[in-house]
Amino acid sequence: MLITLIYLPIYTDFNFYNNVLLFLISFISNTFSAISGGGAGLIQLPALIIFGLPYYQALATHKVATVALGLGGSIRNFKYIKNNIYVLWQILFFGTPGVILGTYIVKFLSEQYLYLILGLISIILALYTFLKPSLGLNSTNNIIKSQLEFKFVISIFFIGILNGSISSGTGLLVTILLIKTFKMDFLRAVSLTFLTVGIFWNAIGAFFLNRIGYIPQNLLVILILGSFSGGYFGAHLSNLKGNKLIKNTFTVVCLLVGVSLLVKAIGSLIYN
Repeated sequence: MLITLIYLPIYTDFNFYNNVLLFLISFISNTFSAISGGGAGLIQLPALIIFGLPYYQALATHKVATVALGLGGSIRNFKYIKNNIYVLWQILFFGTPGVILGTYIVKFLSEQYLYLILGLISIILALYTFLKPSLGLNSTNNIIKSQLEFKFVISIFFIGILNGSISSGTGLLVTILLIKTFKMDFLRAVSLTFLTVGIFWNAIGAFFLNRIGYIPQNLLVILILGSFSGGYFGAHLSNLKGNKLIKNTFTVVCLLVGVSLLVKAIGSLIYN
C-alpha cells in the first residue's frame, strides 16, 4: 500500500477507479488506527496530498473523515467509555483549547521541524512499548496524585496543539499517556481516544481549518464511508483479539508513523 502511494500520480478529476482506491486507502488506514488508537494520518493524509489537495485542505478533509472513525470505534466500544467520564472531560476541557490554537498557528509553524519532533517521539514510543511486554495488557483503578494530574492536563494541552497543526500520530500520544497516567489497558485507553480525539478534537480542528481552505465534498463522502467502516471493523477486531493485538498494532503503527514523519522532515529540509 505504501509503495502504491509513492508512485501514485496526482489526480484532481476522480473517476470510479480513483474513488475505489481512495475508499480502500481510507478503510485500511482507519482499521489499523482503530486498533492502535491513532495513526490514520500515516496513509490517509499523504494520500490526499498525492491526489492533489494542498496541505491545509488535505488536513481539514482528513480531520472531518476521522470524526467518522471516532464514531465507528465509539459505537463498538462505548461500554469502555462510560466508566471514565471524568478523564474524558479532562481531555476535552484542556485539550480543545490546544487544538484551536494549533489550527491558528499552523500557518506560521515550520512543518519539517514539527514532523521531526513528532517522528522521534513516535519511534521512542514504539521502542518503549516493545521493551515493556506487560504495558497496557491489564487495567487497574489507579488513584493519581494532584501533581501527576497536573502533568497530565498540561501534556494534553500540548498534544492538542500538535493535533490542530499536524494531526498524524497525536491519537497515539493520548493513548499512551492514558495508559501511563491512569494504568489503563489498551482497550480502555483506545476507546477514550476514539471519542475525545477522534470525534471532538478532529471535528473542532476541521471546523477551524475549513476557514483556511475548502473541503471537497466528493472526496469527503468516500473518506467518511471508509473511516466509519474501518473504525467499526478495527474496534470489532480489538474486542475479539484483546489487548495483545492492540499493543502489537500500536507498536507497529508508532514505528511506521515515526519513520514516515522523519522521512517527510528530512525531505523538506533537503529540498527547501
